[in-house]
Amino acid sequence: VQLVESGGGSVQAGGSLRLSCAVSGFPFYDYPVGWFRQAPGKGREGVACIRSDGSTYYGDSVKGRFTISSDKGENTIYLQMNNLKPEDTAVYYCAAFFDPIALQPIPDDNYWGRGTQVTVSS
Repeated sequence: VQLVESGGGSVQAGGSLRLSCAVSGFPFYDYPVGWFRQAPGKGREGVACIRSDGSTYYGDSVKGRFTISSDKGENTIYLQMNNLKPEDTAVYYCAAFFDPIALQPIPDDNYWGRGTQVTVSS
């Protein structure tokens, strides 16, 4: 299983970014997959999850601003982030086998990507 994130960067508050996660090695569309983030000195925070039936789940801090989607043909998961805030600054990771209720990845980093940095300035 391999997950590779891209699309991070630096933006001003109010800006947008779209993260991508290229997946290989397993049929991600058959399982819940998602995004979580980690800021310096803080724990993992679940951001969004999408299930095989297309249902989506979001953390309270990003609802209405972030959208998760997936493209089976491209083997890619996306996270569209709009109206970014300085508190969104973190390393963002995609993960396979996400728990949609707890909004957390399984505790095995073999099923996580290596992350992409998002920095939002005020």
